[in-house]
This record gives sequence, structure tokens and C-alpha cells, in this order.
Amino acid sequence: MSGEPQSRGCGLGIPTGGEALAEIRAARAALTRLIEPGDATAALLVGALGPVEGLQVATGKRSVDPAIEGHVRSLLLGSGAKAWEGFSAAVERWKGRVPDLAPHRDLETIARFGGRFVIPEDPEWPDGFEDLGEQAPHGLWVRGEERLPAQRSAVAVVGSRNATNYGLSVCGELAKGLVDRGVTVVSGGAYGIDAQAHRAALVTDGTVLPTVAVMAGGLDRYYPSGNEELLREVARRGLLVSELPPGGAPTRHRFLRRNRLIAALAAVTVVVEAQWRSGARSTAHHAADIGRTVAAVPGSVYSASSAGCHRLLRDGVAVCVTDVQEVYELLAPVGDGLAAEREGRTAIHDGLAVEDLLLLDALPVRKGAGIDSLTAVAGLSTAQVRAGLGRLQLMGLCQQTAGGWRRTDQSPGKR
Repeated sequence: MSGEPQSRGCGLGIPTGGEALAEIRAARAALTRLIEPGDATAALLVGALGPVEGLQVATGKRSVDPAIEGHVRSLLLGSGAKAWEGFSAAVERWKGRVPDLAPHRDLETIARFGGRFVIPEDPEWPDGFEDLGEQAPHGLWVRGEERLPAQRSAVAVVGSRNATNYGLSVCGELAKGLVDRGVTVVSGGAYGIDAQAHRAALVTDGTVLPTVAVMAGGLDRYYPSGNEELLREVARRGLLVSELPPGGAPTRHRFLRRNRLIAALAAVTVVVEAQWRSGARSTAHHAADIGRTVAAVPGSVYSASSAGCHRLLRDGVAVCVTDVQEVYELLAPVGDGLAAEREGRTAIHDGLAVEDLLLLDALPVRKGAGIDSLTAVAGLSTAQVRAGLGRLQLMGLCQQTAGGWRRTDQSPGKR
């Protein structure tokens, strides 16, 4: 990247000056080890000072200007925070990790695994992360040769770890169908729906980046271990990404925090199966909060695995989707990729007027009936019956026999 990079985040418009890109990369790598994902105080600090000076403040090597502290305080309190700890308290809670900072070692480690560390100053940085504001990551650790996908060409497919056969089947059809249409499938690498989404995406032989797995720990190991072979294949043909440096443990908090990255990487988030309380619903709400489209697949009302999907639909958070074309319609530009209008089986009597339907119902199947009998049964006048019989006969729905009028063999509702 040429020129002098500018700081990102809340921004006071303070440039990073003559900081070399390598210095910025090392500073951001250190921040991923020092700071827990989604720490708003750290994000605003880096946004105000840039990553190099921000790291110096975060590690206690320099103090921060009171004007900047006041600005950050006003931003946090203005965004709805009830109180703010202040930089001094934040530095105090961060200091326990300072001795472990070795960004150049971490960068060498990820390179040894065939990976890289992507930062906001890189052209490859995902455009969708801007919508996360102070919740955006300081950088992304990546394994795989492909570039990170553009938001407009990616769909997140997420769901329950305890997936049913129904959920796995639907998920597989959606994921494969999306990749066949040139869309990258993003998910979380976990058991159940996540694994099925990655697995189905890898079935295709297209040139598009098939899938991205967003992990909750360092990329120096495959987690969960039961998905190791799958994740190896994702790293080979797709991408593994994480905001945690090598060695980072996949804690419960980090699993929840990584959901915002899944949502931000994709233009649409599809929840295939989710229980009443689930991480998949968390991803859906993150997506809705940053203005992304959310979709949910309906299931049986008796299935606990679909209760979360039905909750999203009932609350108006998600739109209902039942096949890949309906998902693609949400992603494609206006007027493109529209799902075809579905048509049910046509019946012979479709389009008949009410009088003709009444007459058709009154016609016997076997023995013929006279005009007077049909008039009484159908509740129509003699003129209406005569005119109706003529129309039905032209349509091949009735015929006149020696014993009177009866339905033909192709008439519906035979009795």
C-alpha cells in the first residue's frame, strides 16, 4: 500500500505520519494478543492515535493527551454506555498480557503455516468491517491462498451444532447452490450446520472461493479437533480466519464475539436451524444491527432445533427462505436473480365462474340428471343451468346421455 496510511476507527483525523506499513502491521499484531475481541476502549484509542501510538499507550509506555481521553469518553457515553473506566483503568487490566507480546514471532508463526496477517491498511481488508465501528477487529489472521471475499459476494450460513437430518439436508443444498452461483459461503467451522455448510461448499469444482471459516482461536491448530480434516481442506481450498493470534484459546466469550465477524463478512446471513437460545441467533442479530439482510429456514413447529428460526421470523428479524434461489434473490442486485414464481398443479376447473362450479358439483358421475334435478341441486335458475351446461360441455367437463347430463371422466371431484 503506497502513501502514508491514515488511522481508522472513530478517528480524530490524526494521521499515522511516517509509520512504515511493517511497523503498523507489527503493532496491530501485538494488539490482537493484548486486547480481547470487541474492546471498544482499545478500538477508540487506536482510532484516535493510530495503531503504533495506540499500542504505546495501551502498554503503559506513554500517557494519552487529556483532550483525546475526553473525546473518547464522549464517544462512548454518547453511544449509550452508562459509564467509562478511563484509559488508566484500561491500561491496568491490559498490563498482565504485556510481557507476552511478541508480534514478530506471531507473524513468523502464521507465515510458517502458510498464512498471513491482514490489516485495515491493506487493500484486501474486508469492506464490511467498516459497519462494525469500534467493534471492528484490529487485524485478521488468515490461512489460505485466496483473497478475502467482498461482502457483496458472500453469504453466511449458520445454525445449530445439534443439527437434525432435515437441517443438514437443507444446509447442504443451500451451500452448494450458492457456490454454484459464484457466492462464497461463510460459517464458523463448528459441528453441525457450520460443518455441513463448509463441506457442501467444497463439493463444487468452480473457480470461486468456496468457503471461509471464521474461527474463535488461533490458527495454529484446528478446533474443534473432530473437524480437523474438514478444516484442513478449508485452509487448502478456501480460507481460515481469526482475530486471535497463534496460540489464542477458543473460549466461550471469543466464540460469541467472532459471530459479529461472520455477520460483517457477508451481505446475507441465513440461519438454517437454531434453538430458542443459540449462537446462530446471536449471529443473526449482529447482522441485523449492522444493516445486513437476515433470512431463516422454517422447520417443524414441534422441532426445538427450529424454534430459534421461528422466533427470528416472528420478531421480524428475518425473512423466510426455503431454497437457494430465494437466498440468492436477497443477494443479487435489484431485478436480478429473482426466484421464479411457483405454480401448483393446475386443475381442470380452475378459472370457472361460481355458477359453473355449483353446476359442476351438482352433476352426477354415473347416471344422468335432468335440467329440473340440476336446478334444484345447484340452486340455480333453469336459464343458468342450460347456459352452464353448454360452457361445461365445450370444456369437456360434462356430456349429455340418454338419461340426462353427467360429468365426464376427466371432471374433478368424482363421486
